[in-house]
Amino acid sequence: MRILLVEDDEQLGESLEAALRLERYAVDWLRSGEPVRAALSATPYDLLILDLGLPGIPGIQILRQLRRDKHTMPVLILTARNTLADKVDGLDSGGDDYLTKPFEMDELFARIRTLLRGRSYHKMQQLEAAGIIMDPVDRAVVFEGRAIVLTAKESAILEILLRNTGRFVSRARLEEGIYSWGEEVGSNTVEVYVSRLRKMFGGDKIETMRGVGYRIPK
Repeated sequence: MRILLVEDDEQLGESLEAALRLERYAVDWLRSGEPVRAALSATPYDLLILDLGLPGIPGIQILRQLRRDKHTMPVLILTARNTLADKVDGLDSGGDDYLTKPFEMDELFARIRTLLRGRSYHKMQQLEAAGIIMDPVDRAVVFEGRAIVLTAKESAILEILLRNTGRFVSRARLEEGIYSWGEEVGSNTVEVYVSRLRKMFGGDKIETMRGVGYRIPK
């Protein structure tokens, strides 16, 4: 699951980015609203966390424009504005949930899971192929009746492959799914994680076509 975080407060932004990565989300952090439209055009996100008090373009204006542009990903508004009028305006402008600062991280994570679960039900409640079952929101994986514990990047690669069952996925697409902006990409990182997944599920569960990519067969 990939999240776009738009927050201008450096201390809070750093804390949120670190906490979300510990929860095994891929996170891209923007400090202002200007690059948001370009980021959403370039990268498929599962959730947007949006501060309203941004420098330059106000967060509420960004939100309204996103909905006019037909972006349908859930938006969690994160703001210090706590009046009823602010909440109503935020939700009426296209926000899916509204969390006021200060807040507890556990509550933030719970709200994120709820929003992602709603989106997951719309797409597909669970992913299943080759005997592997995955809940894309909780990232719980079961294989042949056994619970399998994955790291964040293993989980991200498996989810992409399951969502594309029967189709080859390029290494570049898998790298895009496991790295946030600014992270250094290792030359053989995808191969390492695919190798780990094969050890867990069996070598025949993930096929390779040289120069094309990887797939889980139907």
